[in-house]
Amino acid sequence: SAGYDMATGSEMNGSGNLMDFLEESVPEVGMYEDFYTIDWLREKSRDTDRHRKITSRSKESLWERIKGLLDAWSGWVVMLLIGLLAGTLAGVIDLAVDWMTDLKEGVCLAGFWFSHEQCCWTSNETTFEDRDKCPQWKTWSELLVGQPEGASAYILNYLIYVLWALTFSFLGVSLVKMFAPYACGSGIPEIKTILSGFIIRGYLGKWTLLIKTVTLVLAVSSGLSLGKEGPLVHVACCCGNLFCCLFSKYSKNEGKRREVLSAAAAAGVSVAFGAPIGGVLFSLEEVSYYFPLKTLWRSFFAALVAAFTLRSINPFGNSRLVLFYVEYHTPWYMAELVPFILLGVFGGLWGTLFIRGNIAWCRKRKNTKLGRYPVLEVIAVTAITAIFAFPNQYTRQSTSELISELFNDCGALESSQLCDYINDPNMTRPVDDIPDRAAGPGVYAAIWQLALALIFKIVITIFTFGMKMPSGLFIPSMAVGAIAGRMVGIGVEQMAYHHHDWFIFRSWCRPGADCVTPGLYAMVGAAACLGGVTRMTVSLVVIMFELTGGLEYIVPLMAAAVTSKWVADAFGKVGIYEAHIHLNGYPFLDSKDEFRHRTLATDVMRPRRTEPPLSVLTQGSMTVEDVEALIKDTDYNGFPVVVTKESERLIGFVQRRDLIPAIRNARKVQDGVVSNSIVYFTEDPPPLLGNSPCPLKLWRILNLSPFTVTDHTPMETVVDIFRKLGLRQCLVTRSGRLLGILTKKDVLRHMAQMANQDPESIMFN
Repeated sequence: SAGYDMATGSEMNGSGNLMDFLEESVPEVGMYEDFYTIDWLREKSRDTDRHRKITSRSKESLWERIKGLLDAWSGWVVMLLIGLLAGTLAGVIDLAVDWMTDLKEGVCLAGFWFSHEQCCWTSNETTFEDRDKCPQWKTWSELLVGQPEGASAYILNYLIYVLWALTFSFLGVSLVKMFAPYACGSGIPEIKTILSGFIIRGYLGKWTLLIKTVTLVLAVSSGLSLGKEGPLVHVACCCGNLFCCLFSKYSKNEGKRREVLSAAAAAGVSVAFGAPIGGVLFSLEEVSYYFPLKTLWRSFFAALVAAFTLRSINPFGNSRLVLFYVEYHTPWYMAELVPFILLGVFGGLWGTLFIRGNIAWCRKRKNTKLGRYPVLEVIAVTAITAIFAFPNQYTRQSTSELISELFNDCGALESSQLCDYINDPNMTRPVDDIPDRAAGPGVYAAIWQLALALIFKIVITIFTFGMKMPSGLFIPSMAVGAIAGRMVGIGVEQMAYHHHDWFIFRSWCRPGADCVTPGLYAMVGAAACLGGVTRMTVSLVVIMFELTGGLEYIVPLMAAAVTSKWVADAFGKVGIYEAHIHLNGYPFLDSKDEFRHRTLATDVMRPRRTEPPLSVLTQGSMTVEDVEALIKDTDYNGFPVVVTKESERLIGFVQRRDLIPAIRNARKVQDGVVSNSIVYFTEDPPPLLGNSPCPLKLWRILNLSPFTVTDHTPMETVVDIFRKLGLRQCLVTRSGRLLGILTKKDVLRHMAQMANQDPESIMFN
């Protein structure tokens, strides 16, 4: 009846001596099995006991005091190590992606390990206008057939581009399939679930870390419509888990370990976007379940170290932490809030479309034969992506470079097609303040290509996210928003240029002034689309202005983020990560969900009327053999202890994982304990009669304060208790008599039933 999470243990009676007893005689205690929910209250009380012990010992000698200080510092040491490793890995990934993306188009003769940009840095023949052309860099057609231009050169470059893309993605998916199946996807839905107290063994393991880092480079380089930002959070959490093993304080306490993982998630976003404060807020708003103030400071420190490490590696060679750093010089005007809010609406609609389309596709993958051929699926999607991406210059380049180009303001020295404006020969103005000008043929051609790129990105991203490859969602979502935003920006700019006498433009846009910055619209559109998909608000705005350095544009970003959230929430409350959690059936009680139904604990508790009665232990009338038989015949995670089976008066609760080792140890250590020995859950068992065997006293593993509710407690309150205390189960009583049990799984099933979903979708047994 109790499914997988029938076990608890809150404040232990005689808390100090319980752990002493268990550590001496029950070595296996405290380990959780795979796919189990941890018991937050028990973990907290164990940590309190440990603290109390350290404090009392530190008064005894200087050495114990030093040990106490080292223990207090261990948290900061772990944060330092996480920051260093996460920053280093992010820098290496950035450099490798840069090189491998360029490898699809050509190779550097000065040294094949140079990317296109690095190759031309070292060249003396490079001019500023043609800074991406230099004799050392050869495209594949120049290298193989000696022709830089022409139809045959184009076809050869096309073929080699597709071949490299297929090679990278095949390598990536094969590594994931063979060595670390958990390295696929974004990782954020699973990390949210793990931080809420669920155990997925191996998800943050060493192999996952290694394979995810390597395959992330391959996945991004293959040109698939995915980003590295989400997976970097997973990579940083793997680093956190790795360093937890160094300190018993974290390795032996799952609750403490989750504090470290929350901070690691912040470091992950910090290096993904070069946004340390945004990372801390992301961890707080989006992924963490339990986030005490101490974790906030440690997250801040980890994010700082990670950003500092990445800055010292300097992967982009521009002393910035991100590829798309921009600086705009023009202010924005009130009238521009209208297009900004419209971009917010677009972001919300795109978010809804993406979540519905992607979840439908992932469900199809799960329930049909498609799921059996992950390698073929990745190869097919890569082939389609590469074939359609190559002809369009905006989809051929890496998504980060595309966003960078869309965010850019057109300066005097820009050679991009997007900056092909018609210059007025009579204008004499300083270089940095270029007035609004009429769009030239290049801009119109670019708008066509961008429109095609937008449709392509919208469609392909739906099928790409969720494949058996590491795939982030931030960059593709931002690309969709940035393309839409840039197109809107150019439209507004041209309207302001040609119709500056209109009422809306007259007050702020005079002829010959630089009024509208199209790059700003791209930035706002990117924020809107990212908000529509993930439903972030505060952390999103902070990440965006840290990412672009556009501090004075907080208001447009906030307007777009809030609008996109409102619009997307109108169609469905769940963001993409929650949707994937529901799809995979993880036992996650979302704090954002509201339970408004008027059911009572008695309607949900087990056993139901048709089911056999609850399996219980009695205080002093069962033999060792009876208890062992009960353990063998059931797979419950714990048993309520009652005075007698007739009275059903509740005394406490015993964990299965404490009971088994306690009996095994007693049989080894205690003389006279045999199968027909009576098991007592009382402090003072009655005196022995004549030749009866030696009793087994298990009072010390009994939790005398299990969490109980009465049968008439509203489920709204029960859901709140489970959510806020992180319970695994709760006993239901009426005037002291035990009636039944409520587990986290029962609560989730009931919530699914009330929301007209399939209650069996909560499938993690």
